[in-house]
Amino acid sequence: MRTADFDYDLPLALIAQTPAEPRDSSRLLVVHRDSGELEHRTFRDIVGYLQPGDVLVRNDSRVVPARLRGERPGTGGKVEALLLRRTPAGAWEALVKPAHRVRQGAVIAFRSALNGSAVTATVEAVLPEGTRLLRFDDGISPEHHGEAPLPPYITTPLSSPDRYQTVYAREEGSAAAPTAGLHFTDRLLAELEAKGVEVVSVTLHVGLDTFRPVRHDDPREHGIHQEYYTLAAAAAARLSHAAAEGRRVIAVGTTSVRSVEDAVRRSGWQPGAPHAAQPPVQPYSGPTSLYLLPGSPFLAVDALITNFHLPRTTLLMLVSAFAGRELVLRAYAEAVRLRYRFYSFGDALLLI
Repeated sequence: MRTADFDYDLPLALIAQTPAEPRDSSRLLVVHRDSGELEHRTFRDIVGYLQPGDVLVRNDSRVVPARLRGERPGTGGKVEALLLRRTPAGAWEALVKPAHRVRQGAVIAFRSALNGSAVTATVEAVLPEGTRLLRFDDGISPEHHGEAPLPPYITTPLSSPDRYQTVYAREEGSAAAPTAGLHFTDRLLAELEAKGVEVVSVTLHVGLDTFRPVRHDDPREHGIHQEYYTLAAAAAARLSHAAAEGRRVIAVGTTSVRSVEDAVRRSGWQPGAPHAAQPPVQPYSGPTSLYLLPGSPFLAVDALITNFHLPRTTLLMLVSAFAGRELVLRAYAEAVRLRYRFYSFGDALLLI
């Protein structure tokens, strides 16, 4: 297995700059894993592919408006920070640029993009990965001073910050949106529930490392990013009941896949055993470094809704692990030929 095996050519014009309106009007490429058949649909048609009793697992993490712009008091030097995660001690790990000018002990004044008010942060530490640990003024929430951290390949300003959030986003903590969920509307979710589809929420806070290309020639040498998720007791119980009854689990996005597959591994699930014979799923809150490459077993997830991912990324490798590299790359080639829209605001796949 080589990282180059997960590469493909994409015309820049196919990188979506704005989200579809309405959300569920995006295109949907349905990939049948058993037959290799490809179907071209609209996302709202997904209702026809889900069955009564299916469990739809979604990630309800909310994107923190984490891009802050500021300056160094006294020097006026411009600084930009991207908040990645809040530590248990209340500081923030952040990417800062220009990094070489922001050393331990530096003070940065960030100004609100909304009303111009200021918040001050001190660099407590320079972490081994090159990120900074920022400590903000007591009693001030830095999220209220930031902007939506759109990926660098999106250069068109958002008409509304809510368009980079899912309609069911609840728990703040992500540095990037769980983009597979952007296609859902409240009406579409209500239609699925009326059909008998059970909706279960997990919370995985998305980090930026998830989008970074794999630099090693052998992807098995890549150090997978760590992300934090919570599977609450009620959600774990509902997954256990579904498993006991042999019902399908449909994951909305790779973040939901990682949450579910990590949780069942921690609960003692074994490859090859029927869902009904597996132990009950246990709740969990903490980090995961689960890395799913071709050859990795999927113990619980039966179908996956996802967007088109960047080449040479762990996300594309996860999807290839689920549906097979050749089939996935054939689907991508067909999507390019038919001018689907790619990446965060792009169209969707249903791998079933």
